[in-house]
Amino acid sequence: MKITRILTIAGSDSGGGAGIQADLKTITVLGGFGMSAITALTAQNTLGVHGIFDIPPEFVARQIDVVAQDIGIDAAKTGMLAQKDILQVVIDKIREHGITKLVVDPVMVAKGGALLVRGDVMEILKKQLLPLAYVVTPNIPEAEVLTGKTINTKEDMEESARYIHQMGAKHVVIKGGHMDGDALDVFFDGRNFHEFYAQRIDTPNTHGTGCTFSAALATGLGQGKDVLEAVSMAKNYITDAIRHSLNLGAGHGPTNHLAPIMKP
Repeated sequence: MKITRILTIAGSDSGGGAGIQADLKTITVLGGFGMSAITALTAQNTLGVHGIFDIPPEFVARQIDVVAQDIGIDAAKTGMLAQKDILQVVIDKIREHGITKLVVDPVMVAKGGALLVRGDVMEILKKQLLPLAYVVTPNIPEAEVLTGKTINTKEDMEESARYIHQMGAKHVVIKGGHMDGDALDVFFDGRNFHEFYAQRIDTPNTHGTGCTFSAALATGLGQGKDVLEAVSMAKNYITDAIRHSLNLGAGHGPTNHLAPIMKP
């Protein structure tokens, strides 16, 4: 049996609902072998982030190097990369190791609406990281930041997908979880659009949804699924994880990464 090797390049969430922890749970449940390059440590729970410690860029690079050189990488994903030097070294290593099946989750807006990525970091992300992305997966607020355009309708999502595709990403998924009605994600490959619908689930426990979706998508790509099949699988997985989300803590609880194998 071929072992599918999936690398997540992201921050650690001490609360376990997002970041590296969410990614590794997702990859494992979906049958991949999860590996990690940790870019930051956070002191975090369901109420928010209470502290961040950035990993030195050279140590981020070393984590990627040793994994790539010994174990190998079938697909990878990136999460929050808010520091310029860390973002640049991650970009350099993706190029150096020829990681082509790359999912970029452009984490740049906090749940409260605060912008997490600014200035030089935003420009590097747009001009250097996005062109390396096999799939980029912004939610509505992130797509609005990337394009400078307000998104209120499906047509707005399509326009934004076109705009982001022109930045160099091979495929774009605009996630519509922040809009009303059914949870609509819009996929664009440079020529055609495809719509992925799911019933909206009324729950406050949605912490880590973006991390989880992108990790599932990277796993599917690493397993050899074509891009539409991988997006569909990731959409079904995150919908199931939200439907059976966990009521933990006093804030926004996590999704249930074990939902496909252990329904509550």
